[in-house]
Amino acid sequence: MGLLFSKIWARMVSSKEMRILMLGLDAAGKTTILYRLKLAEVVTTIPTVGFNVETVEYKNIKFNVWDVGGQDKIRKLWRFYYQGTDGLIFVVDSSDRDRINDAKEELQHLLQHDELRDAVLLVLANKQDLPYAMPAAEIVEKLELKHLQNRAWYCQSTVASTGDGLYEGLDWLSRTLSARQ
Repeated sequence: MGLLFSKIWARMVSSKEMRILMLGLDAAGKTTILYRLKLAEVVTTIPTVGFNVETVEYKNIKFNVWDVGGQDKIRKLWRFYYQGTDGLIFVVDSSDRDRINDAKEELQHLLQHDELRDAVLLVLANKQDLPYAMPAAEIVEKLELKHLQNRAWYCQSTVASTGDGLYEGLDWLSRTLSARQ
């Protein structure tokens, strides 16, 4: 009985560290999301040239979140961040209909890399508050997520500036990663 209690207690109070890579095209809202999760407030951001790294604790999991810039020149460097990634958060600007195919191509390219084969995928359909934003179901269709095989994925509608949907996405990520342990 004591061993069972010890195992249950360890699961309740210990926190697991997970490496989360947050990617997406430039201006999708990655840095706003990162600091909304870390500081619970909106900060003024500028385009990320390079990366930001923060530890976000949520439901007994420490997410070491790597927010890597999304400009075209920087996307060529994304591959240097793949190793050891447990989860991939791919952020999409839901109102940017002109670049949704670019986002799809980048995501498909990412998922072909061997270092990311075991990473779970959380797509954040961000900027849902903007006019003409594509709903999550349309993002799923445009990114062809239903064609993914042998990979856990989920698409969550979000508004980074208010935090809407962010914790629902983290809930899914937390549950999915915890189930793999």
